[in-house]
Order: sequence, then C-alpha cells, then structure tokens
Amino acid sequence: MAKATTIKIKLNSTADTGYYYVTKKNSRTMTDKLVVKKYDPIVRKHVEFKEGKIK
Repeated sequence: MAKATTIKIKLNSTADTGYYYVTKKNSRTMTDKLVVKKYDPIVRKHVEFKEGKIK
C-alpha cells in the first residue's frame, strides 16, 4: 500500500489559549512546518498558528 500524500495536521495557537485548527497538507510539496495567521476566538485577535502533530 502506498503512503498517503496528504496528512492531517493540527495548527496550535501561539497565544497559548489551547485553541487549534485541524487541516490537511501535502507532505511531499510542503516539507517545512506550516505557520499561518488565523483568528483565535478566545483572544479575539488574529494570531500565528504553528503546525503540531495530531495525537
């Protein structure tokens, strides 16, 4: 069986609120860690979300 090209990742908030998004990324084309600026409703601001593993 071939390895899947897309993997699920967890985007953790850098504001340390515990809020996260779950998304997919192509592991073959995007080999570095993903950093995206998204909305954190707990802080009510746009903050950076960094990639982490889903447990």
